[in-house]
Amino acid sequence: MATLPNPLPGLTTDPSGRSLGLQLPPGRLIDATDDGPWHEPLLWHAEKAASPGTWQAMGGQAARAGLLPVLVDLGGSQGGPAEWELMPGEMSYPGDHDADEVLAEYWEDAAEEELPEGIEPFGPDWPGLAPAASPTATPDTRAAQIADSLTDGTRAWLKEPHLAMVCARRSADIPAAIGWTGPLNHENDVARLCAVLRSWEDRFGIRVVALGFDTLVVSVAAPPATLAEAERVAAEHFAFCPDTTAENGPDTLRSYAGELVDEPVWSFWWD
Repeated sequence: MATLPNPLPGLTTDPSGRSLGLQLPPGRLIDATDDGPWHEPLLWHAEKAASPGTWQAMGGQAARAGLLPVLVDLGGSQGGPAEWELMPGEMSYPGDHDADEVLAEYWEDAAEEELPEGIEPFGPDWPGLAPAASPTATPDTRAAQIADSLTDGTRAWLKEPHLAMVCARRSADIPAAIGWTGPLNHENDVARLCAVLRSWEDRFGIRVVALGFDTLVVSVAAPPATLAEAERVAAEHFAFCPDTTAENGPDTLRSYAGELVDEPVWSFWWD
């Protein structure tokens, strides 16, 4: 797969981004990784915390420059992206993985360790991918809505969200593009999780809206509309991130599924 041309190095000598068609506020380029400086910036983020409307105002500019927006949390206990132990060199390409195979492997691994109580209506056999749902908004409109809710205090999952821009082929690839290691105890190669995010883009219109040190938030333009549909999605969530749906969520997969019906945002946290 050919490497995308990365516009971010141009911000080194042109911090405003005018040569890229941008009008950027003061910001910072991040090239810090677990192995030392990366050969080019992995992301840019604004110095000032984001507010409602920031995503809408900057998202179009980013797209024209070949970049994608994402909120990053600079207020967590692990600091911001410069302290996140990013490992871009360890990541494969998301397109090299099949979402169904990845999730089936995670599910089977959990089954070998004994699936938790309350996994009904499913058993040890992987139930397969959930069918696509009908959209209730366009993906980019929903992403802007959720970004605003993360910056106005409505959804307090991020302590200090700042707008960032990343060079990636699609929103689902953002974690792999920057070498994000939030799920390290679950999966070393986040590109495998990005393959699932790609599938969710196609079936549910998700966009990667926010990243913390170990937290991922996605907007959902086509959420499941019934409990039966949501149960299938909940099974995918359990395989994707057992910590969110088992240890820190509702007691059963079915009760967790009930929270997904018509829900426009999904959040995940890895221990």
